[in-house]
Amino acid sequence: MNDKGEISPETRARVLAAARELGYRPSSIARGLKTRRTLTVGVVVPDIANPFFAEVVRGASERADGAGYSVLLCNTDENAEREWAILRMLESHRVDGLVLVSSRLSEEMLAEAIARWRPIVLVNRTPQEARAGVGWVLVDDAQGARLAVRHLLERGHRKIGFLAGVPTSRSGRERLRGYREALREAGLGAPEEWAVPCAPTVEGGREAALALLGRHPELTALLAYNDLVAVGAQQACRALGRAIPQGCALVGWDDILFAAYVSPPLTTMRMPKAEIGQRAMDLLLTLLREPEAAPAPVVLETTLIVRETT
Repeated sequence: MNDKGEISPETRARVLAAARELGYRPSSIARGLKTRRTLTVGVVVPDIANPFFAEVVRGASERADGAGYSVLLCNTDENAEREWAILRMLESHRVDGLVLVSSRLSEEMLAEAIARWRPIVLVNRTPQEARAGVGWVLVDDAQGARLAVRHLLERGHRKIGFLAGVPTSRSGRERLRGYREALREAGLGAPEEWAVPCAPTVEGGREAALALLGRHPELTALLAYNDLVAVGAQQACRALGRAIPQGCALVGWDDILFAAYVSPPLTTMRMPKAEIGQRAMDLLLTLLREPEAAPAPVVLETTLIVRETT
C-alpha cells in the first residue's frame, strides 16, 4: 500500500486487486498517527474573493500537489481574531506546516503564532527575528511605490494622493513609505491628509476616493492600494465628472486579470502573484524536510505596467 518497493510486483498486484474488490482505502488519519505526518498543509489568506490572493493560492497549491501534499485553504475576512481561530483549527487538524499570507495579526500575536506553529512561512510579513523553522517571502513594496510615483511625476503630476488600504497591512505601510519617499526625493511635500486608509475592495476605493477628492480637489493623480481599490477610484472620478487620465490619473496595484479590461485599462504595479505562492510553498517544503533550517528570505520585485489611466 505504501509502495516502498519491499514487496514483489506479483504480490503487490494481488494485494491491490483484493483492496479494490473489497473497497478498501488507507486511513490518512491512522497513517498520520504512525508517521506523525498528515501530508496536509494550511494556507491562510485575508480574502479569497480578491483575485490577487486566488493567484497566490494557485501557485502554492501547484507546488504542494507536486510534492504529494494536500492544501487546507482558509479565509480570514481581513479579521485578526478570525485568523487566530483558524490557526487553532488547523492545529487541531494536525497540518504539517503553514503558509500565512499577508497576515493581519498584530506583531505580538504573530510572534506567538510563530512560537506555537512551525514550520511556518510568512508572505509579506517578517518575523521579529530569524529562527529555525520559519521562512518568509516579501515583495519590495516600497520600491514599487517609488516607481509608481516617479511614473506619475514624469507625467507632470505634482499633487498625488494615496488610497492606502488597511492599516494592519504590512504591504500598505511599505507602499506608503515608498510613496512619501518618492515625493520627498522630487522636492515635493507629502501632506499627511493626502494618504487615506480604505477597505481593500471596490467599494472601499470608491468611498475613499470620493472623500479624498472632495476634500482635496487639487489632487491630479491617485496611487491605489490594489486594483480593486483603483476600480473604485475610477467610479468615484466618473461620479465627480473627472475624466481619466486628463482629470485624474490612476495607478493600481497587483495587475489582476481584469485590470487590462476595465475602461480605460488600468496602469498598475504587477505583482508576481503565482511566483509568490510557489516560492512560499517551496520554502515550506524545505522546512518540512529540514525542520532546523533557517532559510534566507525571498524578496521579489514589482513591475510597472503602463496602460491608459496615466
